[in-house]
Amino acid sequence: MPITLRQISKENYEAVCDLEVTTEQEDYVSTNMWSLVESHYNDGYETRAIYKEEQPVGFFMWVQESNTKVSIWRFMVDHNHQQQSVGRTALGLALTEIKSLANLAEIEICYSPSTPVAKGFYSSFGFIEIGMDEDNEDMLAIITL
Repeated sequence: MPITLRQISKENYEAVCDLEVTTEQEDYVSTNMWSLVESHYNDGYETRAIYKEEQPVGFFMWVQESNTKVSIWRFMVDHNHQQQSVGRTALGLALTEIKSLANLAEIEICYSPSTPVAKGFYSSFGFIEIGMDEDNEDMLAIITL
């Protein structure tokens, strides 16, 4: 089951837009369609499709906030492919790609503190919680390089 990250193009964007999370997760994740629109009209946004063999099964979007900081804004795995280590493998691949950026000192991610597995999942990659965001809605966690 090879997992890869691929550029999103006119050949695969519709399949990426069709990916869905579970009903319970919908409040925590923006749609892929909205994320692709957002990335198209803003500088520094990077998007990747998560592939399982030759099928898109998930989505990433990160933003280069400055020369030294990248924030992972979107990360989802389609509900039909969750609980299969797809997300774990894909996050490892994304972090490897992000860490290759010159001058990078920090990678940030945020998540709902009410999500039961989020803290353990992200901390297993080295993310350390630093507190709630400015709206006091999401937990911020960082990897310092």
